[in-house]
Amino acid sequence: METKSENRSYGGTQGVYTHASEATGCDMTFGLYLPEEARTTPVPILWYLSGLTCTHENAMTKAGAQAWCAEQGIAICFPDTSPRGDDVADDEAYDLGKGAGFYVNATQDPWAKHFKMWDYITNDLPKIVGEHFAVDLDRQSITGHSMGGHGALTIAMHHPERFRSVSAFAPIAHPTQSDWGKKQLGAYLGDDSSTWAPHDSTLLMRDKGFDGPVLIDQGDSDNFLDLLKPEALAEAMAAKRQEGQFRMQKGYDHSYFFISTFMEDHVNFHAEALYA
Repeated sequence: METKSENRSYGGTQGVYTHASEATGCDMTFGLYLPEEARTTPVPILWYLSGLTCTHENAMTKAGAQAWCAEQGIAICFPDTSPRGDDVADDEAYDLGKGAGFYVNATQDPWAKHFKMWDYITNDLPKIVGEHFAVDLDRQSITGHSMGGHGALTIAMHHPERFRSVSAFAPIAHPTQSDWGKKQLGAYLGDDSSTWAPHDSTLLMRDKGFDGPVLIDQGDSDNFLDLLKPEALAEAMAAKRQEGQFRMQKGYDHSYFFISTFMEDHVNFHAEALYA
């Protein structure tokens, strides 16, 4: 593992690190904020999964999470959204290929060689973070935005024993019924739509729900509402009687201004579960 940068922030350290990933078969970069408490004891960790076109850097610099994580004494990790490198497959469209890994393990060419973001987030990255930093992997929570909200919700519902809480900002909530989903899941997983269902948070919520609290924030002025399909997830949560909240925030859009506004709420929500 290589340290790219480390900066003091709110009494803790915001670092950027690169490591070789077995899952993606290439070097991956991630950001990790450690609060001051990590100097003396392992701290709980929150994983933040970013959306389409993002890298590790976007939320790290725009979401304003460090202040609230410092206040609560928890770490936060910002992974990349896809494999990178000259030999990694890509597409001219912004919503496929680099920057658009969709947090699945691709089975179709040319994506299958590197696009194993599910394994990267659930196996490779926690292993490297746990080995090198003072984090307590017995206390994990997960959140994300848009494509990353899709990833956070689906990963959490498949691993309820690992995550104490899950939240999302404007998640892609029903990808099997959206153009933000059909295109990517078809490309990465193939035409058999039965293989898509494990990566649809609405279907997973209807089927199993999450054994813990859930928090969803969605702006009602989001220009991608037709693609995100939040009403489907809200209905599934109600039908499942899922512990949690679905909040429609008046006047907010899809941007980091929306995320940073409600980041304090999300960090506090996860801290309550992580320190319970």
